[in-house]
Amino acid sequence: MTTADIIFIIINMAGALAVFLFAMKLMSEGLQKIAGSKMRAVLKHITGNPISGILTGTAVTAAIQSSSATTVMVVGFVNAGLLSLAGAVAVIMGANIGTTVTAWIITLFGLGEGSGSFSLPMLLAAISLFFIFSGRDKMKSIGQTVIGLALLLVGMELLQRPLANLDQYPGFLNALGTLSDYGFLSILLFVAIGAILTCLVQASAAMMAITLVMCYNGWIGFDVAVALVMGQNIGTTITANLAALVANTAGKKAARAHLVFNVIGVIITLLVFSPLMRFIAYLTQNITGCSPYAAINDPSYNHESVPLAISLFHTIFNVGNTIILAFFIPQILKIVNWMVKTKTEETEDDFRLTYIEGNWLSTAELNLQSAKSEIEEFSKRVLRMYTFLPSLRTAKTDEDFDSIMDRVAKYENITDHMELELTKFLTKVGSGDISAHASERVSAMLRIIDNLESIGDAVYQIAMTRKNKREDAVHFDDGLNANLAHMSELVQKALDIMDSNLHDYDHVDLDAAYAAEHAINTYRDQLRAQHLDALKHGTYDYSIGNAYSSFYALYEKLGDYVINISEAIDGSRKHTED
Repeated sequence: MTTADIIFIIINMAGALAVFLFAMKLMSEGLQKIAGSKMRAVLKHITGNPISGILTGTAVTAAIQSSSATTVMVVGFVNAGLLSLAGAVAVIMGANIGTTVTAWIITLFGLGEGSGSFSLPMLLAAISLFFIFSGRDKMKSIGQTVIGLALLLVGMELLQRPLANLDQYPGFLNALGTLSDYGFLSILLFVAIGAILTCLVQASAAMMAITLVMCYNGWIGFDVAVALVMGQNIGTTITANLAALVANTAGKKAARAHLVFNVIGVIITLLVFSPLMRFIAYLTQNITGCSPYAAINDPSYNHESVPLAISLFHTIFNVGNTIILAFFIPQILKIVNWMVKTKTEETEDDFRLTYIEGNWLSTAELNLQSAKSEIEEFSKRVLRMYTFLPSLRTAKTDEDFDSIMDRVAKYENITDHMELELTKFLTKVGSGDISAHASERVSAMLRIIDNLESIGDAVYQIAMTRKNKREDAVHFDDGLNANLAHMSELVQKALDIMDSNLHDYDHVDLDAAYAAEHAINTYRDQLRAQHLDALKHGTYDYSIGNAYSSFYALYEKLGDYVINISEAIDGSRKHTED
Protein backbone atom coordinates (compact mmCIF):
# COMPACT_ATOMS: atom_id res chain seq x y z
CA MET A 1 0.00 0.00 0.00
CA THR A 2 1.53 3.30 -1.13
CA THR A 3 1.28 6.63 0.64
CA ALA A 4 -1.05 7.86 -2.11
CA ASP A 5 -3.34 4.85 -1.53
CA ILE A 6 -3.50 5.58 2.21
CA ILE A 7 -4.27 9.27 1.60
CA PHE A 8 -6.97 8.33 -0.91
CA ILE A 9 -8.66 5.95 1.56
CA ILE A 10 -8.45 8.50 4.40
CA ILE A 11 -10.00 11.25 2.24
CA ASN A 12 -12.83 9.00 1.12
CA MET A 13 -13.43 7.77 4.67
CA ALA A 14 -13.45 11.31 6.03
CA GLY A 15 -15.97 12.44 3.41
CA ALA A 16 -18.21 9.43 3.98
CA LEU A 17 -17.99 9.94 7.74
CA ALA A 18 -18.95 13.61 7.31
CA VAL A 19 -22.08 12.60 5.36
CA PHE A 20 -22.96 9.99 8.00
CA LEU A 21 -22.51 12.41 10.92
CA PHE A 22 -24.48 15.13 9.14
CA ALA A 23 -27.27 12.61 8.52
CA MET A 24 -27.29 11.62 12.20
CA LYS A 25 -27.45 15.29 13.15
CA LEU A 26 -30.35 15.96 10.77
CA MET A 27 -32.28 12.92 11.97
CA SER A 28 -31.60 13.66 15.64
CA GLU A 29 -32.59 17.32 15.31
CA GLY A 30 -35.80 16.42 13.48
CA LEU A 31 -36.78 13.91 16.15
CA GLN A 32 -35.93 16.35 18.93
CA LYS A 33 -38.08 19.07 17.33
CA ILE A 34 -40.98 16.63 17.18
CA ALA A 35 -40.67 15.44 20.77
CA GLY A 36 -37.75 17.27 22.38
CA SER A 37 -39.72 19.46 24.80
CA LYS A 38 -41.92 16.52 25.81
CA MET A 39 -38.85 14.37 26.36
CA ARG A 40 -37.36 17.02 28.65
CA ALA A 41 -40.63 17.17 30.59
CA VAL A 42 -40.61 13.40 31.03
CA LEU A 43 -37.00 13.39 32.23
CA LYS A 44 -37.75 16.08 34.80
CA HIS A 45 -40.42 13.97 36.48
CA ILE A 46 -38.35 10.83 36.96
CA THR A 47 -38.54 9.52 40.50
CA GLY A 48 -36.13 7.29 42.37
CA ASN A 49 -37.79 4.21 40.85
CA PRO A 50 -35.03 2.51 38.79
CA ILE A 51 -37.49 0.82 36.44
CA SER A 52 -39.20 4.09 35.46
CA GLY A 53 -35.81 5.74 35.00
CA ILE A 54 -34.50 2.92 32.79
CA LEU A 55 -37.64 2.85 30.65
CA THR A 56 -37.59 6.62 30.30
CA GLY A 57 -33.92 6.69 29.32
CA THR A 58 -34.55 3.98 26.75
CA ALA A 59 -37.57 5.74 25.25
CA VAL A 60 -35.98 9.19 25.16
CA THR A 61 -32.76 7.96 23.53
CA ALA A 62 -34.61 5.80 21.01
CA ALA A 63 -36.78 8.82 20.16
CA ILE A 64 -34.07 11.45 19.76
CA GLN A 65 -31.39 9.00 18.49
CA SER A 66 -28.63 10.38 20.67
CA SER A 67 -27.47 8.84 23.92
CA SER A 68 -25.01 11.73 24.28
CA ALA A 69 -27.86 14.26 24.17
CA THR A 70 -29.77 12.25 26.77
CA THR A 71 -26.82 11.98 29.15
CA VAL A 72 -25.95 15.67 28.75
CA MET A 73 -29.58 16.52 29.57
CA VAL A 74 -29.36 14.25 32.60
CA VAL A 75 -26.20 16.02 33.79
CA GLY A 76 -28.03 19.34 33.42
CA PHE A 77 -31.07 18.14 35.38
CA VAL A 78 -28.92 16.75 38.19
CA ASN A 79 -26.94 19.98 38.17
CA ALA A 80 -30.19 21.92 38.56
CA GLY A 81 -31.43 19.68 41.34
CA LEU A 82 -34.36 18.46 39.20
CA LEU A 83 -33.20 14.84 39.16
CA SER A 84 -31.65 12.74 41.89
CA LEU A 85 -28.32 11.06 41.27
CA ALA A 86 -29.95 7.64 41.65
CA GLY A 87 -32.59 8.61 39.09
CA ALA A 88 -29.85 9.87 36.77
CA VAL A 89 -28.01 6.52 36.91
CA ALA A 90 -31.24 4.72 35.97
CA VAL A 91 -31.87 7.05 33.03
CA ILE A 92 -28.29 6.61 31.82
CA MET A 93 -28.72 2.83 31.96
CA GLY A 94 -31.81 3.19 29.80
CA ALA A 95 -29.98 5.50 27.40
CA ASN A 96 -27.47 2.72 26.74
CA ILE A 97 -30.34 0.45 25.71
CA GLY A 98 -31.93 3.13 23.55
CA THR A 99 -28.74 3.71 21.59
CA THR A 100 -28.85 0.13 20.25
CA VAL A 101 -31.59 1.26 17.85
CA THR A 102 -28.97 2.95 15.65
CA ALA A 103 -27.04 -0.30 15.19
CA TRP A 104 -30.21 -2.12 14.13
CA ILE A 105 -31.10 0.61 11.62
CA ILE A 106 -27.65 0.26 10.06
CA THR A 107 -27.71 -3.55 10.11
CA LEU A 108 -31.21 -3.90 8.66
CA PHE A 109 -31.22 -1.05 6.14
CA GLY A 110 -27.71 0.31 5.68
CA LEU A 111 -25.69 -2.74 4.65
CA GLY A 112 -25.80 -5.09 1.71
CA GLU A 113 -26.38 -4.92 -2.01
CA GLY A 114 -29.69 -3.12 -1.67
CA SER A 115 -28.14 -0.03 -0.24
CA GLY A 116 -25.71 0.25 -3.14
CA SER A 117 -28.50 1.02 -5.63
CA PHE A 118 -29.56 4.05 -3.58
CA SER A 119 -33.20 3.08 -4.29
CA LEU A 120 -34.33 3.19 -0.66
CA PRO A 121 -32.51 6.47 0.16
CA MET A 122 -33.94 8.10 -2.95
CA LEU A 123 -37.44 6.90 -2.08
CA LEU A 124 -37.09 8.28 1.45
CA ALA A 125 -35.77 11.59 0.11
CA ALA A 126 -38.76 11.85 -2.23
CA ILE A 127 -41.17 11.12 0.63
CA SER A 128 -39.49 13.77 2.78
CA LEU A 129 -40.36 16.47 0.21
CA PHE A 130 -44.05 15.96 0.94
CA PHE A 131 -43.46 16.84 4.59
CA ILE A 132 -40.87 19.59 4.04
CA PHE A 133 -43.10 21.60 1.67
CA SER A 134 -46.24 21.15 3.76
CA GLY A 135 -45.71 24.51 5.49
CA ARG A 136 -46.31 23.20 9.01
CA ASP A 137 -43.47 23.10 11.51
CA LYS A 138 -44.30 19.63 12.80
CA MET A 139 -44.49 18.22 9.27
CA LYS A 140 -41.21 19.90 8.34
CA SER A 141 -39.57 18.24 11.34
CA ILE A 142 -40.88 14.85 10.19
CA GLY A 143 -39.48 15.58 6.72
CA GLN A 144 -36.12 16.50 8.22
CA THR A 145 -36.08 13.20 10.11
CA VAL A 146 -36.90 11.18 6.98
CA ILE A 147 -34.30 12.89 4.81
CA GLY A 148 -31.79 12.44 7.65
CA LEU A 149 -32.47 8.69 7.51
CA ALA A 150 -32.03 8.77 3.72
CA LEU A 151 -28.66 10.50 4.03
CA LEU A 152 -27.64 8.06 6.77
CA LEU A 153 -28.14 5.19 4.32
CA VAL A 154 -26.18 7.11 1.67
CA GLY A 155 -23.42 7.66 4.23
CA MET A 156 -23.33 3.94 4.95
CA GLU A 157 -22.92 3.19 1.24
CA LEU A 158 -20.13 5.75 0.97
CA LEU A 159 -18.41 4.24 4.02
CA GLN A 160 -18.49 0.82 2.40
CA ARG A 161 -16.83 1.91 -0.84
CA PRO A 162 -13.29 2.71 0.40
CA LEU A 163 -13.36 -0.30 2.74
CA ALA A 164 -14.58 -2.64 0.00
CA ASN A 165 -11.20 -2.45 -1.78
CA LEU A 166 -9.04 -3.22 1.25
CA ASP A 167 -8.45 -6.74 -0.06
CA GLN A 168 -6.14 -5.12 -2.61
CA TYR A 169 -3.87 -4.08 0.26
CA PRO A 170 -2.72 -7.26 2.05
CA GLY A 171 -0.37 -5.26 4.26
CA PHE A 172 -3.31 -3.66 6.03
CA LEU A 173 -5.07 -6.98 6.54
CA ASN A 174 -1.85 -8.57 7.77
CA ALA A 175 -1.46 -5.77 10.32
CA LEU A 176 -5.00 -6.40 11.58
CA GLY A 177 -4.28 -10.09 11.70
CA THR A 178 -1.12 -9.53 13.72
CA LEU A 179 -3.00 -7.42 16.28
CA SER A 180 -5.62 -10.17 16.51
CA ASP A 181 -3.14 -12.97 17.27
CA TYR A 182 -2.62 -12.32 20.97
CA GLY A 183 -5.71 -14.08 22.28
CA PHE A 184 -7.44 -12.34 25.16
CA LEU A 185 -4.82 -9.55 25.13
CA SER A 186 -6.00 -8.68 21.61
CA ILE A 187 -9.54 -8.28 22.96
CA LEU A 188 -8.29 -5.83 25.59
CA LEU A 189 -6.23 -4.01 22.96
CA PHE A 190 -9.22 -3.49 20.67
CA VAL A 191 -11.38 -2.39 23.61
CA ALA A 192 -8.81 0.36 24.18
CA ILE A 193 -8.69 1.21 20.46
CA GLY A 194 -12.49 1.46 20.30
CA ALA A 195 -12.57 3.73 23.35
CA ILE A 196 -9.83 6.03 22.02
CA LEU A 197 -11.32 6.34 18.51
CA THR A 198 -14.78 7.09 19.91
CA CYS A 199 -13.32 9.75 22.22
CA LEU A 200 -11.67 11.37 19.21
CA VAL A 201 -14.71 11.20 16.93
CA GLN A 202 -17.19 11.83 19.80
CA ALA A 203 -19.80 9.79 17.94
CA SER A 204 -20.29 6.18 18.95
CA ALA A 205 -22.86 5.74 16.15
CA ALA A 206 -20.21 6.60 13.54
CA MET A 207 -17.74 4.16 15.07
CA MET A 208 -20.45 1.50 15.18
CA ALA A 209 -21.13 2.11 11.48
CA ILE A 210 -17.45 1.71 10.59
CA THR A 211 -17.23 -1.47 12.69
CA LEU A 212 -20.30 -2.96 10.98
CA VAL A 213 -18.97 -2.11 7.51
CA MET A 214 -15.61 -3.75 8.27
CA CYS A 215 -17.42 -6.82 9.59
CA TYR A 216 -19.64 -6.99 6.51
CA ASN A 217 -16.60 -6.98 4.23
CA GLY A 218 -14.79 -9.54 6.37
CA TRP A 219 -11.84 -7.33 7.30
CA ILE A 220 -12.20 -7.90 11.04
CA GLY A 221 -13.42 -10.93 12.92
CA PHE A 222 -16.32 -11.25 15.30
CA ASP A 223 -14.27 -11.10 18.51
CA VAL A 224 -12.36 -8.01 17.36
CA ALA A 225 -15.61 -6.25 16.40
CA VAL A 226 -17.14 -7.06 19.78
CA ALA A 227 -14.09 -5.63 21.52
CA LEU A 228 -14.38 -2.42 19.47
CA VAL A 229 -18.05 -2.12 20.41
CA MET A 230 -17.24 -2.47 24.10
CA GLY A 231 -14.59 0.22 23.73
CA GLN A 232 -17.11 2.47 21.99
CA ASN A 233 -19.41 2.18 24.99
CA ILE A 234 -16.62 3.52 27.18
CA GLY A 235 -15.53 6.21 24.72
CA THR A 236 -19.05 7.60 24.30
CA THR A 237 -19.06 8.72 27.95
CA ILE A 238 -16.59 11.49 27.07
CA THR A 239 -19.37 13.82 25.86
CA ALA A 240 -21.21 13.93 29.19
CA ASN A 241 -17.95 14.23 31.11
CA LEU A 242 -16.88 17.17 28.95
CA ALA A 243 -20.26 18.82 29.60
CA ALA A 244 -19.75 18.25 33.33
CA LEU A 245 -16.42 20.09 33.45
CA VAL A 246 -18.26 23.31 34.31
CA ALA A 247 -21.06 21.61 36.25
CA ASN A 248 -21.48 21.55 40.00
CA THR A 249 -20.59 18.53 42.13
CA ALA A 250 -23.92 16.76 41.47
CA GLY A 251 -23.56 17.22 37.71
CA LYS A 252 -20.02 15.84 37.77
CA LYS A 253 -21.24 12.80 39.70
CA ALA A 254 -23.92 12.10 37.08
CA ALA A 255 -21.32 12.18 34.32
CA ARG A 256 -18.96 9.92 36.27
CA ALA A 257 -21.85 7.50 36.87
CA HIS A 258 -22.15 7.09 33.10
CA LEU A 259 -18.46 6.20 32.89
CA VAL A 260 -18.58 3.85 35.89
CA PHE A 261 -21.63 1.99 34.58
CA ASN A 262 -20.12 1.40 31.15
CA VAL A 263 -16.71 0.37 32.50
CA ILE A 264 -18.26 -2.11 34.94
CA GLY A 265 -20.43 -3.42 32.10
CA VAL A 266 -17.35 -4.08 29.99
CA ILE A 267 -15.61 -5.84 32.91
CA ILE A 268 -18.66 -8.08 33.49
CA THR A 269 -18.78 -8.94 29.79
CA LEU A 270 -15.07 -9.77 29.67
CA LEU A 271 -15.56 -12.18 32.59
CA VAL A 272 -18.15 -14.17 30.61
CA PHE A 273 -16.70 -13.43 27.18
CA SER A 274 -16.32 -16.96 25.80
CA PRO A 275 -19.76 -18.38 26.75
CA LEU A 276 -21.45 -15.14 25.68
CA MET A 277 -19.77 -15.28 22.25
CA ARG A 278 -20.84 -18.91 21.83
CA PHE A 279 -24.44 -17.99 22.69
CA ILE A 280 -24.52 -15.14 20.18
CA ALA A 281 -22.88 -17.36 17.54
CA TYR A 282 -25.63 -19.93 18.17
CA LEU A 283 -28.37 -17.33 17.72
CA THR A 284 -26.76 -15.92 14.59
CA GLN A 285 -26.33 -19.34 12.97
CA ASN A 286 -29.99 -20.15 13.59
CA ILE A 287 -31.05 -16.89 11.93
CA THR A 288 -28.63 -16.65 8.98
CA GLY A 289 -27.44 -20.23 8.63
CA CYS A 290 -23.87 -19.09 9.10
CA SER A 291 -21.69 -18.69 12.18
CA PRO A 292 -20.09 -15.25 12.69
CA TYR A 293 -16.81 -17.15 13.08
CA ALA A 294 -17.02 -18.64 9.57
CA ALA A 295 -14.10 -17.82 7.25
CA ILE A 296 -14.82 -15.58 4.28
CA ASN A 297 -13.88 -18.41 1.88
CA ASP A 298 -16.23 -20.86 3.63
CA PRO A 299 -19.04 -21.98 1.23
CA SER A 300 -21.61 -21.23 3.96
CA TYR A 301 -20.23 -17.72 4.59
CA ASN A 302 -22.93 -15.05 4.84
CA HIS A 303 -21.93 -11.37 4.72
CA GLU A 304 -24.79 -10.48 7.03
CA SER A 305 -23.89 -12.90 9.81
CA VAL A 306 -21.23 -10.81 11.61
CA PRO A 307 -23.11 -7.44 11.46
CA LEU A 308 -26.20 -9.22 12.79
CA ALA A 309 -24.15 -10.87 15.52
CA ILE A 310 -22.66 -7.47 16.46
CA SER A 311 -26.13 -5.92 16.72
CA LEU A 312 -27.27 -8.84 18.85
CA PHE A 313 -24.22 -8.45 21.07
CA HIS A 314 -24.73 -4.69 21.39
CA THR A 315 -28.32 -5.22 22.52
CA ILE A 316 -27.56 -8.13 24.87
CA PHE A 317 -24.55 -6.24 26.27
CA ASN A 318 -26.56 -3.14 27.19
CA VAL A 319 -29.78 -4.86 28.25
CA GLY A 320 -27.95 -7.52 30.26
CA ASN A 321 -25.69 -5.06 32.06
CA THR A 322 -28.66 -2.84 32.85
CA ILE A 323 -30.63 -5.73 34.35
CA ILE A 324 -27.63 -6.77 36.47
CA LEU A 325 -26.44 -3.34 37.58
CA ALA A 326 -29.93 -1.98 38.30
CA PHE A 327 -29.67 -3.92 41.57
CA PHE A 328 -26.38 -2.23 42.42
CA ILE A 329 -27.21 1.45 41.94
CA PRO A 330 -26.35 2.27 45.60
CA GLN A 331 -22.91 0.69 45.13
CA ILE A 332 -22.37 2.65 41.91
CA LEU A 333 -23.26 5.82 43.80
CA LYS A 334 -20.65 4.99 46.46
CA ILE A 335 -17.98 4.68 43.75
CA VAL A 336 -19.08 7.96 42.20
CA ASN A 337 -19.08 9.74 45.58
CA TRP A 338 -15.55 8.47 46.13
CA MET A 339 -14.47 9.76 42.70
CA VAL A 340 -16.05 13.21 43.11
CA LYS A 341 -15.62 14.80 46.52
CA THR A 342 -18.35 17.18 47.66
CA LYS A 343 -17.11 20.69 48.19
CA THR A 344 -17.53 21.95 51.72
CA GLU A 345 -17.91 25.56 50.69
CA GLU A 346 -20.05 27.06 47.96
CA THR A 347 -18.74 29.93 45.87
CA GLU A 348 -22.10 31.57 45.26
CA ASP A 349 -20.60 35.08 45.33
CA ASP A 350 -18.38 34.26 42.34
CA PHE A 351 -19.51 34.68 38.76
CA ARG A 352 -19.72 31.42 36.85
CA LEU A 353 -22.10 29.97 34.32
CA THR A 354 -23.25 26.55 35.44
CA TYR A 355 -25.16 25.16 32.48
CA ILE A 356 -24.25 26.86 29.21
CA GLU A 357 -20.51 27.48 29.46
CA GLY A 358 -18.78 24.84 27.36
CA ASN A 359 -22.07 22.92 27.13
CA TRP A 360 -23.26 23.66 23.59
CA LEU A 361 -25.24 20.78 22.14
CA SER A 362 -25.44 20.11 18.42
CA THR A 363 -29.21 20.54 18.51
CA ALA A 364 -30.43 24.07 19.13
CA GLU A 365 -33.71 22.84 20.64
CA LEU A 366 -31.93 21.05 23.48
CA ASN A 367 -29.84 24.11 24.31
CA LEU A 368 -33.04 25.77 25.53
CA GLN A 369 -33.00 23.45 28.56
CA SER A 370 -29.48 24.60 29.42
CA ALA A 371 -30.59 28.23 29.01
CA LYS A 372 -33.69 27.64 31.15
CA SER A 373 -31.59 26.11 33.93
CA GLU A 374 -29.18 29.05 33.75
CA ILE A 375 -32.10 31.49 33.98
CA GLU A 376 -33.33 29.67 37.08
CA GLU A 377 -29.85 30.13 38.54
CA PHE A 378 -30.03 33.81 37.54
CA SER A 379 -33.31 34.10 39.44
CA LYS A 380 -31.80 32.46 42.53
CA ARG A 381 -28.97 34.98 42.53
CA VAL A 382 -31.38 37.90 42.19
CA LEU A 383 -33.48 36.59 45.09
CA ARG A 384 -30.33 36.09 47.13
CA MET A 385 -29.27 39.65 46.33
CA TYR A 386 -32.66 40.93 47.51
CA THR A 387 -32.20 39.29 50.93
CA PHE A 388 -29.20 41.56 51.62
CA LEU A 389 -31.40 44.67 51.83
CA PRO A 390 -32.82 44.14 55.36
CA SER A 391 -29.28 43.60 56.66
CA LEU A 392 -28.31 47.05 55.40
CA ARG A 393 -30.97 48.64 57.59
CA THR A 394 -29.98 46.67 60.70
CA ALA A 395 -26.19 46.90 60.27
CA LYS A 396 -24.70 48.10 63.56
CA THR A 397 -21.28 49.24 62.38
CA ASP A 398 -19.92 50.90 59.26
CA GLU A 399 -17.74 47.83 58.66
CA ASP A 400 -20.78 45.56 58.60
CA PHE A 401 -22.67 47.96 56.35
CA ASP A 402 -19.76 48.28 53.90
CA SER A 403 -19.31 44.51 53.80
CA ILE A 404 -22.95 44.00 52.81
CA MET A 405 -22.76 46.82 50.24
CA ASP A 406 -19.74 45.12 48.70
CA ARG A 407 -21.75 41.92 48.29
CA VAL A 408 -24.66 43.84 46.74
CA ALA A 409 -22.28 45.52 44.30
CA LYS A 410 -20.66 42.17 43.47
CA TYR A 411 -24.04 40.57 42.79
CA GLU A 412 -25.06 43.52 40.63
CA ASN A 413 -21.93 42.96 38.57
CA ILE A 414 -22.78 39.25 38.33
CA THR A 415 -26.28 40.03 37.02
CA ASP A 416 -24.75 42.24 34.31
CA HIS A 417 -22.41 39.45 33.21
CA MET A 418 -25.15 36.81 33.31
CA GLU A 419 -27.43 38.95 31.14
CA LEU A 420 -24.63 39.46 28.61
CA GLU A 421 -23.62 35.79 28.40
CA LEU A 422 -27.20 34.51 28.30
CA THR A 423 -28.12 37.00 25.59
CA LYS A 424 -25.18 35.86 23.46
CA PHE A 425 -26.09 32.21 24.04
CA LEU A 426 -29.79 32.66 23.22
CA THR A 427 -28.99 34.72 20.15
CA LYS A 428 -26.87 31.82 18.93
CA VAL A 429 -29.71 29.39 19.68
CA GLY A 430 -32.21 31.60 17.88
CA SER A 431 -30.04 31.77 14.78
CA GLY A 432 -30.11 27.97 14.50
CA ASP A 433 -32.68 25.72 12.89
CA ILE A 434 -35.41 25.76 15.55
CA SER A 435 -39.17 25.33 15.62
CA ALA A 436 -41.68 28.16 16.04
CA HIS A 437 -42.25 26.97 19.60
CA ALA A 438 -38.54 27.21 20.37
CA SER A 439 -38.33 30.62 18.68
CA GLU A 440 -41.07 31.94 20.98
CA ARG A 441 -39.23 30.51 23.99
CA VAL A 442 -36.02 32.28 22.92
CA SER A 443 -37.88 35.60 22.66
CA ALA A 444 -39.49 35.06 26.07
CA MET A 445 -36.14 34.12 27.64
CA LEU A 446 -34.49 37.25 26.25
CA ARG A 447 -37.21 39.36 27.83
CA ILE A 448 -36.89 37.44 31.09
CA ILE A 449 -33.15 37.93 31.45
CA ASP A 450 -33.48 41.63 30.60
CA ASN A 451 -35.97 42.04 33.46
CA LEU A 452 -33.90 39.90 35.85
CA GLU A 453 -30.95 42.21 35.24
CA SER A 454 -33.26 45.19 35.82
CA ILE A 455 -34.31 43.67 39.16
CA GLY A 456 -30.64 43.47 40.07
CA ASP A 457 -30.24 47.15 39.14
CA ALA A 458 -33.29 48.08 41.24
CA VAL A 459 -31.94 46.20 44.26
CA TYR A 460 -28.61 47.99 43.86
CA GLN A 461 -30.40 51.35 43.64
CA ILE A 462 -32.33 50.58 46.84
CA ALA A 463 -29.04 49.68 48.51
CA MET A 464 -27.43 52.91 47.29
CA THR A 465 -30.41 54.89 48.59
CA ARG A 466 -29.91 53.19 51.94
CA LYS A 467 -26.21 54.10 51.80
CA ASN A 468 -26.96 57.75 50.98
CA LYS A 469 -29.49 57.88 53.82
CA ARG A 470 -26.88 56.51 56.24
CA GLU A 471 -24.19 58.96 55.08
CA ASP A 472 -26.59 61.90 55.33
CA ALA A 473 -27.71 60.78 58.81
CA VAL A 474 -31.34 60.61 57.74
CA HIS A 475 -33.40 58.61 60.26
CA PHE A 476 -36.85 57.10 59.83
CA ASP A 477 -39.24 56.62 62.73
CA ASP A 478 -40.70 53.20 63.56
CA GLY A 479 -43.81 53.86 61.46
CA LEU A 480 -41.88 54.60 58.25
CA ASN A 481 -39.59 51.62 58.82
CA ALA A 482 -42.63 49.36 59.35
CA ASN A 483 -44.23 50.65 56.12
CA LEU A 484 -41.11 49.94 54.09
CA ALA A 485 -40.72 46.52 55.75
CA HIS A 486 -44.26 45.63 54.66
CA MET A 487 -43.58 46.86 51.13
CA SER A 488 -40.44 44.72 51.11
CA GLU A 489 -42.49 41.67 52.15
CA LEU A 490 -44.99 42.26 49.31
CA VAL A 491 -42.15 42.43 46.79
CA GLN A 492 -40.59 39.30 48.29
CA LYS A 493 -43.87 37.44 47.74
CA ALA A 494 -43.95 38.60 44.12
CA LEU A 495 -40.35 37.46 43.65
CA ASP A 496 -41.15 34.02 45.08
CA ILE A 497 -44.09 33.62 42.67
CA MET A 498 -41.89 34.73 39.76
CA ASP A 499 -39.20 32.22 40.73
CA SER A 500 -41.79 29.44 40.93
CA ASN A 501 -43.15 30.33 37.48
CA LEU A 502 -39.64 30.16 36.02
CA HIS A 503 -39.41 26.47 36.93
CA ASP A 504 -42.36 25.40 34.73
CA TYR A 505 -43.15 27.53 31.68
CA ASP A 506 -46.18 25.40 30.82
CA HIS A 507 -47.97 26.02 34.15
CA VAL A 508 -47.62 29.71 34.96
CA ASP A 509 -49.64 31.00 37.91
CA LEU A 510 -50.33 34.37 36.31
CA ASP A 511 -53.29 35.07 38.62
CA ALA A 512 -51.03 34.87 41.67
CA ALA A 513 -48.44 37.07 39.93
CA TYR A 514 -51.05 39.72 39.10
CA ALA A 515 -52.45 39.57 42.64
CA ALA A 516 -48.97 40.20 44.06
CA GLU A 517 -48.40 43.06 41.60
CA HIS A 518 -51.78 44.59 42.49
CA ALA A 519 -50.96 44.40 46.20
CA ILE A 520 -47.66 46.24 45.59
CA ASN A 521 -49.28 48.96 43.49
CA THR A 522 -52.14 49.43 45.93
CA TYR A 523 -49.79 49.74 48.88
CA ARG A 524 -47.55 52.12 46.93
CA ASP A 525 -50.58 54.33 46.25
CA GLN A 526 -51.46 54.21 49.94
CA LEU A 527 -47.91 55.18 51.00
CA ARG A 528 -47.75 57.95 48.42
CA ALA A 529 -51.04 59.45 49.65
CA GLN A 530 -49.82 59.29 53.26
CA HIS A 531 -46.48 60.80 52.22
CA LEU A 532 -48.06 63.77 50.47
CA ASP A 533 -50.30 64.36 53.47
CA ALA A 534 -47.29 64.18 55.82
CA LEU A 535 -45.40 66.73 53.72
CA LYS A 536 -48.43 69.03 53.76
CA HIS A 537 -48.65 68.91 57.54
CA GLY A 538 -44.88 69.04 58.11
CA THR A 539 -44.76 65.63 59.82
CA TYR A 540 -41.16 65.15 58.64
CA ASP A 541 -38.66 67.30 56.75
CA TYR A 542 -37.77 67.20 53.07
CA SER A 543 -34.66 64.98 53.41
CA ILE A 544 -36.66 62.27 55.18
CA GLY A 545 -39.56 62.57 52.74
CA ASN A 546 -37.27 62.42 49.71
CA ALA A 547 -35.49 59.27 50.94
CA TYR A 548 -38.77 57.65 51.97
CA SER A 549 -40.52 58.26 48.63
CA SER A 550 -37.44 57.00 46.76
CA PHE A 551 -37.62 53.72 48.67
CA TYR A 552 -41.25 52.84 47.99
CA ALA A 553 -40.99 54.04 44.38
CA LEU A 554 -37.99 51.76 43.79
CA TYR A 555 -39.76 48.81 45.41
CA GLU A 556 -42.77 49.39 43.16
CA LYS A 557 -40.54 49.67 40.10
CA LEU A 558 -38.89 46.40 41.07
CA GLY A 559 -42.35 44.84 41.21
CA ASP A 560 -42.95 45.96 37.60
CA TYR A 561 -39.91 44.01 36.43
CA VAL A 562 -41.14 40.98 38.36
CA ILE A 563 -44.56 40.91 36.67
CA ASN A 564 -42.92 41.42 33.27
CA ILE A 565 -41.16 38.08 33.72
CA SER A 566 -44.32 36.08 34.45
CA GLU A 567 -46.06 37.80 31.54
CA ALA A 568 -43.19 36.88 29.22
CA ILE A 569 -43.45 33.20 30.21
CA ASP A 570 -47.24 33.17 29.87
CA GLY A 571 -47.16 35.01 26.55
CA SER A 572 -44.82 32.39 25.10
CA ARG A 573 -47.04 29.59 26.36
CA LYS A 574 -50.22 31.13 24.95
CA HIS A 575 -48.60 31.76 21.57
CA THR A 576 -47.50 28.15 21.39
CA GLU A 577 -50.97 26.88 22.22
CA ASP A 578 -52.67 29.04 19.54
